[in-house]
This record gives sequence, structure tokens and C-alpha cells, in this order.
Amino acid sequence: MFIDTHCHLSKKYYDNIDFIVSENRKNGIEKIIISGCELDDMEEAIELSLKYDDVYLSLGFHPSEAGKVNNEDLLYLEKQLARKKIVAIGEIGLDYYYGKDFVEEQIMLFEYQLQLAEKLNLPVIIHSRDATKDTIDILKKYSVRGVIHCFSGSLEIAKEYIKMGFLLGIGGVITFKNSNLPTVVSKIGFDFLVLETDSPYLTPAPYRGKKNSSKYIPLIAAQIADSCQCSMEDVVVRTTENACSLFDFS
Repeated sequence: MFIDTHCHLSKKYYDNIDFIVSENRKNGIEKIIISGCELDDMEEAIELSLKYDDVYLSLGFHPSEAGKVNNEDLLYLEKQLARKKIVAIGEIGLDYYYGKDFVEEQIMLFEYQLQLAEKLNLPVIIHSRDATKDTIDILKKYSVRGVIHCFSGSLEIAKEYIKMGFLLGIGGVITFKNSNLPTVVSKIGFDFLVLETDSPYLTPAPYRGKKNSSKYIPLIAAQIADSCQCSMEDVVVRTTENACSLFDFS
């Protein structure tokens, strides 16, 4: 059983959601977690979770929303987190890639949502881009667990997150030619990993340039198996166990 622990399934990316879900199932993807990380995305994501048995949700404001979110939006989020099939808060975190505009707002939003996670005992999905030190320093202040989404860092950083109790979300980047992830994964093994696509982004090889989809999760698992010199079945079993242990799919 494959689980895509992070994707963005929306009409703004896909013309036919029914077809996408059907293709996922044909390729052995038994569960997906949609990340609703903007206000407009959240209602659609909730509707999809009600329509499809195998669709679950993580809801939380992406750091890019830090300059837009108001108190009313935060109250809306907290109310929605009480719904069934919400398995995490995310993706939340810090993003300094385009500069450090709204850094204070990003940090305030991040910490508010970490406090929510503590209060509601929900896992978090962490987005960290060019902000590793601040992300780690802030996470250490809270008693939370979760996934470092789209991990592509060094072995040292991987070990630090694992030591803090986090799982690493591994996606299509591991299949890219110049990626350091195969080496990192070979050294840490697959015991602390979950699979994700971040679709429609970061499509794995050999389909780079095309729109990503949860149906490509087996390609990511195959690359992990190759890096760890183990069977595909071992990777699938362990990453599925990790996801089911972290997220409440009941």
C-alpha cells in the first residue's frame, strides 16, 4: 500500500479530479493527504475529503500567506481542524528563498500554528526553504511531531531532524540527476522516511517536465530502494507503517 503524504489536488491544477483519483488507485496509491495551505484551497480540499474515501487532509497556512492572514482566518483554521479526516496541520513553516520580507510575520504565524498543534495534539507538516536554522530553533520550543516536507538537505540536517523526532518527506527530488538525496538516504536508511509527491510539482524522472501526480509515488519508492540497496517491498512496508503511525487515518 502506497501513501502519498503530501500533494495539492485541486481544480486549478487538474481538469478532471475523478480521473486523477482513479489513476492513483490503479497505481496502488491507497491514501493521499491533500495540503490545503491557502484560504481558498481549504474549502475545496474539505469537499474532496468528503467525496473520496481515500483522501485525507492537512490544513495550515503556508509561510507565503504570512502577510495576508488575519485573526478571522486563524479562527477559521482552528474551527476546520476539528473536522474528520484532518490528519495534520500544514504545510507550515518558514520560507526565505525570495528574501526576508515578512520574516516576523512568518515566525508569528509559524509559532501560532505550532501552538495549535500542541493544543490539538496534531502532527505538523513543515515547510522550510533557506531557513533551516530558524526552523530548527523554533521547533525545539514546542512538543510537536511530524514531517519535514520535501526534505533535500544534508546528512547532518537529516540526523538533526530525526533526533528531534521528525520523519523526512521524500519526493521526486530523489530521482533528479544532481540530487544529493540518494547519498543521504543511503546513509540514514528508510526507517525515518515517508513518501510524498508535492504534486503537481517536482515530478520524478523520467517524467520531469510533465505535471506530477500521486500515481508516480512508486518511482520515488523504487529510487529509495535502490539507494538503500533493499527491496521495494521493504520501503513500501516501512514508509506505510511510518505514515500510519504518525497520522490518524481512522
